[in-house]
Amino acid sequence: MDHAEVLLIGGRAGVGKTSVGWEVSAQLRAAAVSHAVIEGDFMGQVHPAPEGDPDRSEITESNLTAVWANFARLGYHRLIYTNTASVLPEVTGMFERALGPGVRIVRVLLTASDAAARERLARRELGSELERELKGSIRKAQILDQRVSAQAVRVATDGQPVVEIARDVVTATGWTGQHAARRS
Repeated sequence: MDHAEVLLIGGRAGVGKTSVGWEVSAQLRAAAVSHAVIEGDFMGQVHPAPEGDPDRSEITESNLTAVWANFARLGYHRLIYTNTASVLPEVTGMFERALGPGVRIVRVLLTASDAAARERLARRELGSELERELKGSIRKAQILDQRVSAQAVRVATDGQPVVEIARDVVTATGWTGQHAARRS
C-alpha cells in the first residue's frame, strides 16, 4: 500500500462517534486489518488556545502530524479518526498534509435526532458542561447537515446497536473487502 487511508467519523455531540470508532476498531481487529485510532478531540485539547490559533486548528494538525508519523514509521497505513467536524470538506487539507499526499479519505457522518443526542449527552456529561454541549450539538448538527459532501456516507444511529452502526462504517471503508454501505 503506497498511500495512507483515513476513516473520518464525524457527527454532532452525542451521536456516538467515539463508541462507534472503538467498535470499528474491534471489528477490524477481528478481521486482522491493521490500523490505528485517534480521538481527534484530544489533538487540540489545550486551554487557553495558543496565540494566533483561536480554533486550535494549528495545534491539532501539528499533533496529528506527529502522532501519525509515529504510526507510519511502524508500518501502519490506515487510521480511524473521530471528531465532530473532521468530515467537512474544508478539513481535507489537514489530513493531506498530516498523512501525506494521495491519502484516501472515507467520510462517515453519523446522525442522530435531537432527542437521542440529548439522552446520550445527559448520560455522558456529568459535570457542568451539559447545557453547553446540548446547544452546541444542535448547532453542529445543522452545520454538518448543510455542509458535508454528498459523497460522505450518512449513517443514522437512533435505535441502532453500536455493532450494527460500526458494521456499516467498516463496509464504507472497503478495508475488509466489502464495498457496499447501507446509507440512511
